[in-house]
Amino acid sequence: MGLKKRNSSRLSVASILLAPLLLFLMAARFQENISATFAASQEKSIAKSAEKCGPGGYCARSDRKVEPYPKTPPAPGHAGSIITDPTFGSRIVRATDARDDARARSLMSPASAEQNSWNSTSTSFYVVTAGGGTLLYDFVPSTLSIHLRKGPAGWRGEPQFSFSHANLLFGVSSDRPELEQYDLSTGKVSAVDNPSRCLKLHSADLAFDVSVSADDSRFMSVIGPRQNANYLIYVHDRDKGCRWYNTQTGEIGGEWGPAGKIATGEGYGIHNARISKSGRFVSIARGMGGAGKWRIWDVDTLNVTACTTNCSGHRAMGYSSLLNMGGNHPFQMLKRPLDHLDSPSPLVSDLAGSPGYWYDSHISWNNVDASDTAPACLSTYRPSNPATPGTPLDVSGPWENEILCVQTDGKGSKVWRFAHTFSTAKNGFWSTPRGNVSQDGHFYMFTSDWEDQLGPLPNGKYRTDVFIVELH
Repeated sequence: MGLKKRNSSRLSVASILLAPLLLFLMAARFQENISATFAASQEKSIAKSAEKCGPGGYCARSDRKVEPYPKTPPAPGHAGSIITDPTFGSRIVRATDARDDARARSLMSPASAEQNSWNSTSTSFYVVTAGGGTLLYDFVPSTLSIHLRKGPAGWRGEPQFSFSHANLLFGVSSDRPELEQYDLSTGKVSAVDNPSRCLKLHSADLAFDVSVSADDSRFMSVIGPRQNANYLIYVHDRDKGCRWYNTQTGEIGGEWGPAGKIATGEGYGIHNARISKSGRFVSIARGMGGAGKWRIWDVDTLNVTACTTNCSGHRAMGYSSLLNMGGNHPFQMLKRPLDHLDSPSPLVSDLAGSPGYWYDSHISWNNVDASDTAPACLSTYRPSNPATPGTPLDVSGPWENEILCVQTDGKGSKVWRFAHTFSTAKNGFWSTPRGNVSQDGHFYMFTSDWEDQLGPLPNGKYRTDVFIVELH
């Protein structure tokens, strides 16, 4: 009995001594469960927030507060460096630097914001060299990491990625007017179409750029000797064959659709042209020396319609709508049906008179959906920006020297503000911060001289490089 009592006493003492430890362990386990539940809840909340902050519902600022530039620009670092915009908080990655090009030339985004320089999954993009070539890159959206890769050789102008296939890039041959495609997965170039099989071309004729419908069924290229003197809009339909419009003679012909002359009978050279995402319309900017207004060709018909109302600025097309700048304010963006050019609607409300001369009107809408309601993106600059390296750029109102996206769905008139461009635009056309939005609307590549902080060039100007801002 005595032994049992002593053992019982020992157990009671041990239980008393261990009780706090057991309570502590139970509390810790409970806290772990609470923390795990909270973390899971937070992850779901962040995921939902990220979904809401995607294209069509960006969470970036949309106020109209004037935001001066910081006294000094953020250090750009080398290619691959990630910068946080000090005013707007967006992540910016420097995509290129002098090491990417064997001759250390400036690198830029395409001349046209309409050109689709991103593949459909935002995992590849290209940039343009100062010598007129292109460099192809792989991109990891989650980490913003970038790697230079092998691309096609022997192309001229600016190619265009497919809207339907992530591995296809379309371009034109440098020494003959032929349409080709490059498969990123195999590294092989193959023919798409040879216009000379459809109609007789001049020996000096070349193809300039390429524009493709969203389903890759129709291709368009401008053909002729040089920009502004080019004379042929050439369309290749994978099923129907070729169709063309000679802008000098006013004649339309080909293997499908009606043939004949346009009603106006006018003749002009071509500055540039693009096909709509639907493949139904072609937008044509006429060359120098004539009325500057652009035309729309309804490809299945002989109808060519000139814009007559608020027709300034560059354009961007969706499936059945067109955007351009027009009006008495630099940021008056208009949207109009491609089959009713005389019915423009303003997208940004409550604009006062012009705050001064600033622009750009290069609009990028490669993220457009079939209903033409996705936001359109662009960047702006002021010609009055200082040319002294490292000097803050001019700002007297909202949206100046900024990267922006504009609501186009008619449900509001938000202008989302993502970052400053840090580009003086004083180093020639190629230093203007033209940009191209990715097809998913999550990224925007743009050119910048970073307030002349990227290094001098032999010609006395300053280097430009390509930067990518994350749109959130």
